[in-house]
Amino acid sequence: MAILEDPLKKVLGDRTAEALSKTFGMKSVEDLLRHYPRRYVTRGELSDISQLIEGDEVTILAEVSAVKVRRANGRTILDVLVTDGSAKMSLTFFNQAWREKELRAGVKGMFAGKVGSFKGTRQLSHPDYQLIPDGDDVDNAVDEFAGKYLPVYPAGGKFPSWKIEQSVGIVLDSLDEIEDYLPREIADEFGYPTLREAFLAIHKPKSPEEADLARERLTFDEAMLLQLLLAQRRSELRSLAATPRKISTDGLVSIFEGKLPFKYTEGQIEINREIENDMQQPHPMHRLLQGEVGSGKTVIALRAMLSVIESGGQAALLAPTEVLAQQHFKTISKLLGDLAMAGTLEGSGEGTQVALLTGSLTNAAKKEALSRISNGEAGIVIGTHALLSEGVEFADLALVVVDEQHRFGVEQRDALRMKAKLPPHLLVMTATPIPRTVAMTIFGDLDVSTLRQLPSGRSAIKTHLIPVLEKPHYLDRAWQRITEEVAKGHQAYIVAPRITAPEVDETKAKITQADIDMARLMGDEISSEELNGEGMVSVEELAPKLATGALKGLKLAPLHGKQSSELKEATMSAFALKEIDVLVSTTVIEVGVDVPNASMMVIMDSDRFGVSQLHQLRGRVGRGSVPGLCLLVSSAPEASPAMERLNAVAGTLDGFELSRIDLDQRREGDVLGRAQSGTKSHLRLLRVLRDEDLIEKARGVALRIIADDPKLVGYPTLAHEVSLLKQEESSDFLDKG
Repeated sequence: MAILEDPLKKVLGDRTAEALSKTFGMKSVEDLLRHYPRRYVTRGELSDISQLIEGDEVTILAEVSAVKVRRANGRTILDVLVTDGSAKMSLTFFNQAWREKELRAGVKGMFAGKVGSFKGTRQLSHPDYQLIPDGDDVDNAVDEFAGKYLPVYPAGGKFPSWKIEQSVGIVLDSLDEIEDYLPREIADEFGYPTLREAFLAIHKPKSPEEADLARERLTFDEAMLLQLLLAQRRSELRSLAATPRKISTDGLVSIFEGKLPFKYTEGQIEINREIENDMQQPHPMHRLLQGEVGSGKTVIALRAMLSVIESGGQAALLAPTEVLAQQHFKTISKLLGDLAMAGTLEGSGEGTQVALLTGSLTNAAKKEALSRISNGEAGIVIGTHALLSEGVEFADLALVVVDEQHRFGVEQRDALRMKAKLPPHLLVMTATPIPRTVAMTIFGDLDVSTLRQLPSGRSAIKTHLIPVLEKPHYLDRAWQRITEEVAKGHQAYIVAPRITAPEVDETKAKITQADIDMARLMGDEISSEELNGEGMVSVEELAPKLATGALKGLKLAPLHGKQSSELKEATMSAFALKEIDVLVSTTVIEVGVDVPNASMMVIMDSDRFGVSQLHQLRGRVGRGSVPGLCLLVSSAPEASPAMERLNAVAGTLDGFELSRIDLDQRREGDVLGRAQSGTKSHLRLLRVLRDEDLIEKARGVALRIIADDPKLVGYPTLAHEVSLLKQEESSDFLDKG
């Protein structure tokens, strides 16, 4: 008998086990049993050969009338002629001459497959069959064979589906009892079979309904184990000690709010209240704040920072790029006004100081910033990965804010948290809308706050598609529109997917890694051609061409990641001061850039970007009272999936709807971690959109179990499975919460 942990070679022999390992990476009995069928084929009722139509899936009862072996093109071909009395047809087997021993003239059997034709004769290639020994009850044999529900497996190499089915059958026949990790009371609650029954039913179902129930049970398992892992992590966080931070009615927060030139939206008021409540607890806040571009996340984060400064603590804001860090520094300094100048002549006597720490600072500026951080003068510290460096010491780090969370790994986040005396409160922010099911499966250990409402004064953005293959003159009109916008006193962005022209850069400059990460997390799969930048418009090629051509007379400037920090900063400042009319840029403007006077954006090769990335980019316009216009330029064919994506972007401003489209179009593995597609991963069946109800159900069960038994002491088998999931590579991705 076999158990799940047994090596495959023990059951299948060295040769088959080695082939399965080489082709699919399978090592154990469980690995093979978790190689689930993609679909099933039902053998139909018996058909008359004379009535067969090419392309039909059929089952016939016939007698072998002739057998012949021949060679063609270096292959052995076995031709078997069969008849049912009404007509004849041929069965063809390639490189399987050994079947001649059983498919002899006079033998009766049932043959199932897809009808083809060869030289005018009906044919089945490599049909499934079952021979009927002399004396057997033909009717019973027909009922059993024709009604069988056949699995079709993901195949590969020298392992076709039928061979996998054969191997699975051998394993199932030798399988011992399995200790089920799903508690019996939960399985009974939902009417699920045992784990052993589920394996049998998904591989050898007696009916479609039996297969569906088995698949649901196994998918639920994946969802529940994942939710248990996240619920445990959530429980562990709540067991940590943190300093409660209470906001006073007449302190720094109140003074700041009294100076704000606008009122909070209802959504901001609600989330302010949630964060305020979190930070008064004796355990660390662990909250995700997601919201549309321009929805007002920064002022919420700033209010949280001021609340810890009130009680003597410090706050650090970690940004993924220098451009974004500098933008946050300017925005926060502007919002605070004289409250950001505590201890200086310009200060009001109340407030704090804001420090910026990035890799491009001069040694003197860095030394001065580090001093203000370590002695506590700088209550708010904004920076890039430089914040994680050795030598950066805080007086009392009480709150960590991480912007654009998906661009940081767990190690980077924890490196900053380790600089606190006690576990700090944590607020992670993203402008990339996350579908609810993704929030439950990736960020399930965080409390989630969502800002959907835009502040008053923000203008709607119109988005139009320019299909240059069908309507090249539309692009000329786009350049004219930019000229018209500049004539009205407005500004424009032109976005290109690459930096350098191919003739200049022999290495074919690639899309930046940040772009690839963004596209893959909340966008599309990127082809090797796209990674190499083949055929894409570049900033350094386009900017001079437009400056001497269609946009001659306007003030243009390039902006991209290969420029020095000083040049990037000077260019952005000049654009903000209206000294530049048109910025020709890569995606470095994607997040954090706030120029209310910019009214128009043209995105070249827009099909090269992910759906959510396009949504992020166009959020740079329409940020003031001036209406925004975004033009998506693409050379993709009109009926292509790329054009479908672009039409979806043009059709809605709802980032949450677009994020669902994103998720629907890309592999689940990019959401749930690289290991999802590997043979050892627990996450094989779960689909976060399709299985939303199942994830909800699993989450409820997991929270219930962890509330009663956080360490799963009473569920040792379940605890073992959760620990295995924790060890997988996918856990590194999940940890990014």
